Amino acid sequence: MAEMGSKGVTAGKIASNVQKKLTRAQEKVLQKLGKADETKDEQFEQCVQNFNKQLTEGTRLQKDLRTYLASVKAMHEASKKLNECLQEVYEPDWPGRDEANKIAENNDLLWMDYHQKLVDQALLTMDTYLGQFPDIKSRIAKRGRKLVDYDSARHHYESLQTAKKKDEAKIAKPVSLLEKAAPQWCQGKLQAHLVAQTNLLRNQAEEELIKAQKVFEEMNVDLQEELPSLWNSRVGFYVNTFQSIAGLEENFHKEMSKLNQNLNDVLVSLEKQHGSNTFTVKAQPSENAPAKGNKSPSPPDGSPAATPEIRVNHEPEPAGGATPGAALPKSPSQPAEASEVAGGAQPAAGAQEPGETAASEAASSSLPAVVVETFPATVNGTVEGGSGAGRLDLPPGFMFKVQAQHDYTATDTDELQLKAGDVVLVIPFQNPEEQDEGWLMGVKESDWNQHKELEKYRGVFPENFTERVP
Repeated sequence: MAEMGSKGVTAGKIASNVQKKLTRAQEKVLQKLGKADETKDEQFEQCVQNFNKQLTEGTRLQKDLRTYLASVKAMHEASKKLNECLQEVYEPDWPGRDEANKIAENNDLLWMDYHQKLVDQALLTMDTYLGQFPDIKSRIAKRGRKLVDYDSARHHYESLQTAKKKDEAKIAKPVSLLEKAAPQWCQGKLQAHLVAQTNLLRNQAEEELIKAQKVFEEMNVDLQEELPSLWNSRVGFYVNTFQSIAGLEENFHKEMSKLNQNLNDVLVSLEKQHGSNTFTVKAQPSENAPAKGNKSPSPPDGSPAATPEIRVNHEPEPAGGATPGAALPKSPSQPAEASEVAGGAQPAAGAQEPGETAASEAASSSLPAVVVETFPATVNGTVEGGSGAGRLDLPPGFMFKVQAQHDYTATDTDELQLKAGDVVLVIPFQNPEEQDEGWLMGVKESDWNQHKELEKYRGVFPENFTERVP
């Protein structure tokens, strides 16, 4: 019996909830059609807009803070691996090894402490701040439903009040055949029954209205006080959160700076002991032309094309069979004859030729005497100012031609797009330091013949995609 009673209560509750949903849906339809007025509260609606904005901003801040923490953790791992690498290459007999290991340990602890404090003082505070929003959001939605119930009860009660006058008119004089045919004493009872029934319905509607109004107003009052307070709290929360992050980051970098200075002191000490083996940093390409990789891309078939030897901004190759210290060949553009100078020989008196001057300076030093002569600049194995440089149908500084053996798709704005069979006129780099191994500078022969412009049509390309042609 108890089980049957429980099922009955459950079924009754389900039916009641279904009836409420139907009544609310009907009321909303009537309101949208303009057949029923809707209770409006502009001040509360503004509070709801502020609430939604505050929730959106807080959710974004939480997401970005988690991303920041993930980045800190990634930096920690990268720093840890870098220090492990230093410990591996730091040989046992080098001075400062123990100090370097201790610095690495402190570095790791500092990263861990920084990450944990960010979690405790920022992320957990952020989670607590956002934890109050779901409950308030649910209460706002429930208030909306109770407002519809209130409007529906109000409209029902108002409709009964309007019908009351009609009922009173009916009670004043019988209109039905039954009422007309009934005796006088019976008509009085019928009138009394109608009055009682009307009053009952009106009283029930009034009770429902009062109940719905009370539930709505209780929720409405609480939210009217809570939402503005929550909105105003955002300022203090943002200030505290970002102050905590800024303070933690400031202290972290101060401590990290001390560790870096200590590591620098250890390395300076190591450098002093092994100062004779200083590593020289080579010049880097200028910022105007981005450097390519040390290796040019491989051709599609995997077999590199013939690659002539590239000599960038170096002295010309000595003639076949020449040995170091022997007299170098003269430049075609040098009019004066250079004198051969034997090691330790004295120059002749009087006016000296350029070669003799160089020889005399070389003789006065402890190094072997070498004749110094002027040579034309050599770029990529070809002497500038050669036969091609003076021809009007070739670009200035032209060195040689190559033909593309494979298609090459340019990956940067300073590269040439090549199709198999394209002929390229190779020219020197404006700044030899910008040339990378395996790359040449040139202009496609078709572009040069048509436009005669280098600035717009020249570019770099991988040498192993081409083959030199006569």
